[in-house]
Amino acid sequence: MAERITLEDLRPADGATHKTKRVGRGRSSGHGKTSCRGHNGEGQRSGNSQKRGFEGGQMPSYRQMPKLKGFKNFAALNCAEINVKDLEKFDAKEVDLNWLIENGKAHPSSEILRVLGNGEISKAVTVKARYFTPSAKEKIEKAGGKAELV
Repeated sequence: MAERITLEDLRPADGATHKTKRVGRGRSSGHGKTSCRGHNGEGQRSGNSQKRGFEGGQMPSYRQMPKLKGFKNFAALNCAEINVKDLEKFDAKEVDLNWLIENGKAHPSSEILRVLGNGEISKAVTVKARYFTPSAKEKIEKAGGKAELV
């Protein structure tokens, strides 16, 4: 039977931990004299603390970057839009989002179909969509087709 692991058995991986750097303990330690602070200047003095993002007087990277304008609505649905005049060109009796995607008339990432009222239609077509403009619905039904909300 496998041995059970307890919290006491957990150890950091080899090489994950290092000995603490002891500064100011003489020249032979390698961290003597200036204690790894360099000669003179702000960082060498006691009580030194620089604010987050300070780059020694150089223009900070967060100020070099251009500001983002506007915003991206992540809740927005990716719509495929089609006009009534385009329905006239199709040979199908029934048109929905899947049919448009399969026939390359809508982008595969489209989530909903919206039918707009631009143009005229003369043949009867059943259209299944999430949204119809009032004029589009009227034109489809006038031609003898159906406008079904999905």
